Amino acid sequence: MLSVVGLLEQHELAARRRVDGLREEADRIQAELAAAEQEWLEWTIARKRVGAVLSAPGGDSAGAVAAQRPGGAETKVEVQVPPPAAARVKSQVPVWHEGLPRTALSADYQRVLAALADRVRLGRGPLTCQEMTAAFGMDVVPAKVEALRSKAKRLVARGWLAEPVHARAGRERARRRVMTMVIDQ
Repeated sequence: MLSVVGLLEQHELAARRRVDGLREEADRIQAELAAAEQEWLEWTIARKRVGAVLSAPGGDSAGAVAAQRPGGAETKVEVQVPPPAAARVKSQVPVWHEGLPRTALSADYQRVLAALADRVRLGRGPLTCQEMTAAFGMDVVPAKVEALRSKAKRLVARGWLAEPVHARAGRERARRRVMTMVIDQ
């Protein structure tokens, strides 16, 4: 016979799975949005270039897209336009994949990654969320620690961080919840 706590855990697990599914869908939609914005930018550039060619003075369309070198040779001018940054909601954390820069994360998440990367670089080992809260100059109170722990857990769930397995089990493991870097970017 299932207990009330068991039933609550089942409902909590189902709700968490739904949230994870919706987050993955949001990540997919954000990636699709970024691709659509890039395509839109390319069409805008193409339209502007065609307009510049057609409106060149004296009908010299080659002069609109080429520049004169001192030696008389013509070279094409390349226009480097950075792709637009996709709009991101502060709490959205994309799933990590090879080549995804840390700048895809919001500033808070970048700060967590930087703190852990510094810790790894200095050879100090893993970092507890309480230590991280103090390192960020925040009051070490449960609300602040849990907010930071939530961010770290989201980074773990998305593959940016790994939570090491401790030899100690039970309450000590749940109390410490240490985070460490798995990828070095």
